[in-house]
Amino acid sequence: MKRYLWFSFLLTSAVATSCFLNNNANKDDGLAAFSADSLIEHIKILSSDSFQGRKPFTAGETRTVDYLQKAFASVGLEPGNGNSYLQDVPMVNILSQPAPFMQVQSAKGNFQLKGFDEYILSTPKTDSLITLNNDQLVFAGYGVVAPEYNWNDYAGLDVKGKIVMVLVNDPSFNNNDTTLFKGKTMTYYGRWTYKFEEAARQGAKGCLVIHSTAAASYPFSVVQNGWNTSALHLNNGNKNENLLDAQGWITTKAAKKLIIAGGQDTSIIAKADIRGFKAVPLDVKLSTTIKATATYNKSHNVIGKITGSKYADEYIIYTAHWDHLGIGKPDARGDSIYNGALDNASGTASLLEFARAFKSLKTPPERTIIILAVTGEEQGLLGSAYYAQHPVYPAEKTVANINVDEVNYYGKTKDIMVVGQGQNELEDILKEEAEKRGRYISYDNTPQAGHYFRSDHFSFAKAGIPALAQSFGIDVIGKGKQYGQQKEEEFNEKHYHSPSDEYNTSWDMSGAIDDLQLLFLVGKRLAFDHTWPEWKEGSEFKAIRDKSKGARE
Repeated sequence: MKRYLWFSFLLTSAVATSCFLNNNANKDDGLAAFSADSLIEHIKILSSDSFQGRKPFTAGETRTVDYLQKAFASVGLEPGNGNSYLQDVPMVNILSQPAPFMQVQSAKGNFQLKGFDEYILSTPKTDSLITLNNDQLVFAGYGVVAPEYNWNDYAGLDVKGKIVMVLVNDPSFNNNDTTLFKGKTMTYYGRWTYKFEEAARQGAKGCLVIHSTAAASYPFSVVQNGWNTSALHLNNGNKNENLLDAQGWITTKAAKKLIIAGGQDTSIIAKADIRGFKAVPLDVKLSTTIKATATYNKSHNVIGKITGSKYADEYIIYTAHWDHLGIGKPDARGDSIYNGALDNASGTASLLEFARAFKSLKTPPERTIIILAVTGEEQGLLGSAYYAQHPVYPAEKTVANINVDEVNYYGKTKDIMVVGQGQNELEDILKEEAEKRGRYISYDNTPQAGHYFRSDHFSFAKAGIPALAQSFGIDVIGKGKQYGQQKEEEFNEKHYHSPSDEYNTSWDMSGAIDDLQLLFLVGKRLAFDHTWPEWKEGSEFKAIRDKSKGARE
């Protein structure tokens, strides 16, 4: 962390001492503003059936955005985008309706794969009809081109007009080779979003990602929720983009059927983990169709601010995504509303707690506090990506981003978890503040899941802004780590991206309040200082931030 030198002039020393004493004396100022009752009330409202799962482009968005604007005003936030609380986010909503079957033609015989059960397919294109017509399939390993890791699954391979089938995660995941990539810690190359992007850059017509619950970190049922539904994309004004005709997921069992039909042994899956692997064209051709209906519209980020008293042009941004999945496939109970209470009505409600806390301070923050509720996270971090590309406040003058995606619902914990260990100095500030309150920081126990690339802080990180990614701890006071781990796994297995993610009166929000207070203290510390937290050596985002130093000094 870079600090400006304190000059030894008497007056400056006196001011510095006074500021230190004042901040020390008021170190708990603002904490009393946090309220579990207030947090719960906002969660209950935002996740109620009347908000219809808060999907952009629906009545659920209209109700959510209206509620947030009124809530921002009621806690005293100024409009954050000129005279408005809104930032328009132009999007296109594409309803993909794939045919129920995919025809497979091979020398070993023809057969069908069944949609939903064996694969999921959609299109990012706005064409009314997408056709796969006897298009060749290629097994391209992990579908990765990573020069810094000396890895290229597409080396010497022409996939133009073909369908590539690739594995999820990194080559180091399955073979436990710590010398490859970052070992068990997923890099961005392991994310399914990257797989589609790279396949499109290579000129492929389509891409199927082979699903594995362990490698993806969620079951195939989560992927199935996207069958025959609409998906949002940023509308980039008809810019030339590399887009696939068809993209989706396929079960491991179905992928093996295709490999065998294509004249290969399924051992090629394991061979993809070994450096020097060469992609394998399969003697298989695929045919199916996707009907697409495109609707152009605008969604909205909701922005409020508290103008800084001294460094008004330096910004600390708190974020959470307000959106969820809307109305979709009914569950076993017949419930089709994906309420998203924990994910992420809880994070959105947290923004209002931060706002109330900063507004309650006896001394206003010296830097400007931005409260930003973003849209489209569930569709690929769209709202935060748009903000990062079209910032209301300059990236080079943005001190930090603190993001909340779900809160602790099962009581007080000794720890608070950091996602993306060793990325930037916000981690160190959180550690110091946690220790002052008798707590400690732990680290993401599933780095192979790539959580650092799965929420809105990542959009800020890609813009060079130090971003703190945290999650709730598992070391539950009086119950231990096993209990906390059990609660985390229970949510992921039973409620994540399901209609059952609803507010439950059994939730204990005391731990959530503890965590939010710590995140508030991190922001408060930066708000009353003139420090600039930096990315650590080895972070892939450090070079971006370093280029902006001259603009802020």
